[in-house]
Amino acid sequence: MADMIEGHGGDLALATLRAYGVTEMFTLSGGHVFPLYDAAHKSGFPIYDVRHEQSAVFAAEAVAKLQRRPGLAVLTAGPGVTNGISGLTSAFFNASPVLVMGGRAPAFRWGAGSLQEIDHIPLVAPVTKYAATIPDPDAISGEVSRALTAALTAHRGPAFLDVPLEVFFSTGEVAAPAAAQIPAVEPDPDEVARAAALVAGAERPVFIAGSDVWTGDAVEALRAAAEALRVPVFTNGMGRGALPPGHPLAFARARRPALDGADVVVVVGTPLDFRLGFGEFGDAQVVHVVDAPSQRATHVTPAASPAGDLRAILTAFANHPGSRADHSDWVAGLRTAEDAAKARDAEAMAAETDPIRPARIYGELRQVLDADAVTIGDGGDFVSYAGRYLEPAQPGTWLDPGPYGCLGTGMGYAMGARVTYPDRQVCVLMGDGAAGFSLMDVESLVRQQLPVVIVVGNNGIWGLEKHPMQAMYGYDVAADLQPGLRYDDVVRALGGAGETVEKSADLGAALRRAFDSGVPYLVNVLTDPTDAYPRSSNLA
Repeated sequence: MADMIEGHGGDLALATLRAYGVTEMFTLSGGHVFPLYDAAHKSGFPIYDVRHEQSAVFAAEAVAKLQRRPGLAVLTAGPGVTNGISGLTSAFFNASPVLVMGGRAPAFRWGAGSLQEIDHIPLVAPVTKYAATIPDPDAISGEVSRALTAALTAHRGPAFLDVPLEVFFSTGEVAAPAAAQIPAVEPDPDEVARAAALVAGAERPVFIAGSDVWTGDAVEALRAAAEALRVPVFTNGMGRGALPPGHPLAFARARRPALDGADVVVVVGTPLDFRLGFGEFGDAQVVHVVDAPSQRATHVTPAASPAGDLRAILTAFANHPGSRADHSDWVAGLRTAEDAAKARDAEAMAAETDPIRPARIYGELRQVLDADAVTIGDGGDFVSYAGRYLEPAQPGTWLDPGPYGCLGTGMGYAMGARVTYPDRQVCVLMGDGAAGFSLMDVESLVRQQLPVVIVVGNNGIWGLEKHPMQAMYGYDVAADLQPGLRYDDVVRALGGAGETVEKSADLGAALRRAFDSGVPYLVNVLTDPTDAYPRSSNLA
């Protein structure tokens, strides 16, 4: 006879969560979910609490991204759940296997006006892979298993469960849970062979690798394919660092000449969205490699689009048995363009101007960040510079909001990163606009002894809006913040530490103090408000 477990709803849920590798919860306290807290407290299961529910979901998403396993956020009913919907939506766009478990007003009084009574399911269903209300205690384990299986099945994404109050507090008995086996999606071998032949036979091919290469544990397979076929590699999202910066096929700053000159562009594990010009690469043929058929682009017609386990597809590329074109001249030409761009970058990152140019901040950060540091971007204009000037040395060390572009991820991502890596540097790059969304959760980091470094690029404006509005209309509105605001004083008031930097010559020492402090530390850098990141359109 199978082993049985008995307990209230929190006990039954937690047993299943543990079976799937969940090792902590992120939450903001609420009475509807007390049974989960009780189960965690009794069994020594870590609980990290925050000051806004969005931070709990973002923290769970950071764990899911960094560790490639489910992250858990526990939210109370009504506003607790609705405050977490932006985090759920970001996880949906980022294919992050996050489970949000919500409280729910009691079912036996439904419609009578209980506190925080609202049906969450229609609100979250469009941005989750699985969303359900659990009807009785004996169904809890099975529903948690189904939700987590859906979240982990390619194409990955978040799931949501809510539990009526009386169900959570009632007891049940179920068979001891075990994690379901998640089958790999088998790609069509003919489609894989067609794609491989296109890449191998191209004169000027390019790989662009995104977050799913990391999530799908396909980094080594990507390197093998690039090396076997001698194809230059560009990356975005969590694909960054898949090839280390010194690798002869790793490129970052020659993307424009690469895409302008390529005859075959191979996009692996990332959508053909605004970040990639919506997949329009001139006369180049497009090969779109995705982890599930649902991710194939519908707004363009690729020459080939293999769908399935990215490791299998990329390994087949590396082992392509047919003829292979010589890409040496193509790679050498791109290396010349890359080196020239990096020389210009080096000049910008060493700029001695005051007010401080954002590029100088990144020049100094490059001197102090360890190879395995986790770098988190939470902002618009200021974080755009990070994408340009910082090159992660290892995969799985870069976190940004992703294509949904939701600000406010910073403190939640920082919490999840610190929980994941207690001994690594964790650095949040934050615009002063983004600081308004989540900086209060520094208090959560201080109280739970989770040190991180926060670098605020403080130009006193909403840079992504002010400059384009000026260009379009000759004026701007609703685009100014308080110049010189002391965000470091906010962090000190919350129990952390920090300082304001006004001179470029003082940046390096300030950053070293921050990383040596062992507490949440904010370096508030006053930057030049006229220095705008160059882009053709901020509205695409």
